[in-house]
Amino acid sequence: MLSLFRIIAILEGISYLILLGIAMPLKYLMDIPEAVMFTGWIHGLLFSLYCVMLLLVYIQWEWTFSKALLAFVAALLPFGPFIFEKRFLKNNDAR
Repeated sequence: MLSLFRIIAILEGISYLILLGIAMPLKYLMDIPEAVMFTGWIHGLLFSLYCVMLLLVYIQWEWTFSKALLAFVAALLPFGPFIFEKRFLKNNDAR
């Protein structure tokens, strides 16, 4: 379960960076709103999946509430999921 959560965290982080770094400039600088529509939909799906997986990992791995909260806040920040993954999920014992 933890390895799946790591994969989803990385995909969610990548989709967020694409949304902020590519799709938003395309929308506002080049008047291509479709870029945000598609990228935003994919990012929203991955963010929702991230939240569900976070809840499951929180329960299965018996994380503290503060660690789960940190994981959630990390998903709201650019590069946050990558930093969280490197600091807290890289080793197999993520308790």
